[in-house]
Amino acid sequence: MSVNVNRSVLDQFYRYKMPRLIAKVEGKGNGIKTVIVNMVDVAKALNRPPTYPTKFFGCELGAQTQFDAKNDRYIVNGSHEANKLQDMLDGFIRKFVLCPECDNPETDLHINPKKQTIGNSCKACGYRGMLDTRHKLCTFILKNPPENESGSVKKEKEKKNRKKDKENGSSGGEAGNNDIDAPDAVDGDDDDEDWAEETTEEAQRRRMEEISEHAKGLTLSEDLEKTLEERVNMFYNFVKFCHNDKKAQKYLLGGFECLVKLHQSQLLPRVPVVLKDLYDSDLVEEDVILAWAEKVSKKYVSKELAKEIHAKAEPFVKWLKEAEEESEGSEEEEEEDEDNVEVVYSSSARELKMEATKPEKSEKEEDDIDIDAI
Repeated sequence: MSVNVNRSVLDQFYRYKMPRLIAKVEGKGNGIKTVIVNMVDVAKALNRPPTYPTKFFGCELGAQTQFDAKNDRYIVNGSHEANKLQDMLDGFIRKFVLCPECDNPETDLHINPKKQTIGNSCKACGYRGMLDTRHKLCTFILKNPPENESGSVKKEKEKKNRKKDKENGSSGGEAGNNDIDAPDAVDGDDDDEDWAEETTEEAQRRRMEEISEHAKGLTLSEDLEKTLEERVNMFYNFVKFCHNDKKAQKYLLGGFECLVKLHQSQLLPRVPVVLKDLYDSDLVEEDVILAWAEKVSKKYVSKELAKEIHAKAEPFVKWLKEAEEESEGSEEEEEEDEDNVEVVYSSSARELKMEATKPEKSEKEEDDIDIDAI
């Protein structure tokens, strides 16, 4: 079951989700410990290393922690309930995940080992700031920076060094010594400039237009926890785009074939029923179904399965064709009846009257009648 990353937000459609924390107590006596079973998944949803929240628990509880990244085991010594740890995780999220400006969790940590500072940047609103490093976990973070951050810091330093070497060349002497003393101030100024640049309106607009990669990992779904009726209604709302769009309807039939492939034993016998439901719901028009039935395609599934699907759909397709022929026949009869109706107007009448007239007899028939009369 998933919960909101920011649990103070009660909106069930809140886009940032994380798995509910699962804890398992192992051992007895002095060796008792609590294993956080799904810490890797929780940390991934928060875009933080799993060691950070585990160490945070240890700092808050005054307990030792153990990390076994190879086997995905993250342990806090002592016996601790899952609900208690979940509440404690909210504190970690407030301090080290949520943006102080917009409360979104689309943040990254930036470590400066030289200055012993931890920066925080938000990809949602463009916020840039510094974390309060008084918490004990900050010491651990400074010694164990995120893997992606350590790489980016190294590349940034190499870039600055290349730029400095290019500008100064290979000059030595006092000028060289002055250049050696300069990096502290230059690095500091560059850091400040980088932070300032990212808060410009243009940078914020650009970030708002882009979809960050790690945001996809933060977005989970609770749709599977809904009732069958709710899920069916969601599906119906989703396929409304097919209305009056024959191309979209063709794609829908292709998607239906793919679905049959995934659940062949359950759906293959019900192919005609599903097609009739799509037709009755005005999701797929008659001529689109008939055109689909004319040709077996291997675009979405194998040729063999496509033939089976079309064979199962044959009763419904036959019913559609017969219904179409009957409707055409009834239309022709109505047209003939309309041809045999004559409007009679009388000057003394107050309203028009419709009278059925018999078709005129041919000259041959009239001649025959005259002959018999003679």
